[in-house]
Amino acid sequence: MFWTVTQSLLGGLWTTFQIFLWTLVVSLPLGLVFAFASMSKWKPLKGLMQIIVWIVRGTPLMLQLIIIFYGPGLWLGHNIWSGDEAGRLLATVVAFSFNYACYFSVIFRGGIESVPAGQREAGQVLGMTKKQIFFKVTLLQMIKRVVPPMSNEIITLVKDTSLARIIAAYELTFAGYSFMKSDGLTWPLFYTGVFYLLFVGILTLLFNYIERKLDYFR
Repeated sequence: MFWTVTQSLLGGLWTTFQIFLWTLVVSLPLGLVFAFASMSKWKPLKGLMQIIVWIVRGTPLMLQLIIIFYGPGLWLGHNIWSGDEAGRLLATVVAFSFNYACYFSVIFRGGIESVPAGQREAGQVLGMTKKQIFFKVTLLQMIKRVVPPMSNEIITLVKDTSLARIIAAYELTFAGYSFMKSDGLTWPLFYTGVFYLLFVGILTLLFNYIERKLDYFR
């Protein structure tokens, strides 16, 4: 029985990892785009972005996931997501990516604005282009500043992947819960927690390593 549970949890862990990885791949660059939009000098774009971020941060991720997965089918008369596991995974990644991009945008914006304006002005005096100033002056210092809050959000993302079970995506928590539902067993739920702890533990070690490597900015 232990091996059966382990195999099932490993299958759920793979789905959890896919949600986690694809969410980061999409939300990190999208969050940077959102950050620039929220700092735009064009007020309509800036205002719209601030409203979107406020709505997304002010409503539960579970609610957003339900709306994104079930909404199109109710509004358009047919579900744009396929009913199989791949469709549920895609809908989850879309919902998670948009949600986390909004959170990341706030962190990116804070990191960019924390870099002293005098350093950007010094780059202009040296004849650097805006692109060179951003990548060689602003970006490197921003990364140092955003790593701690970003690490917290990314670790939260690992645990938030469990919300995918609300649309019946077979992720890690769904796999553990299925044994309680079918066989009345609770120990697989505790075993599920071990997988999450290992996942988070690896990420914690990784971010500690990254922070040490970025100490040269002090």
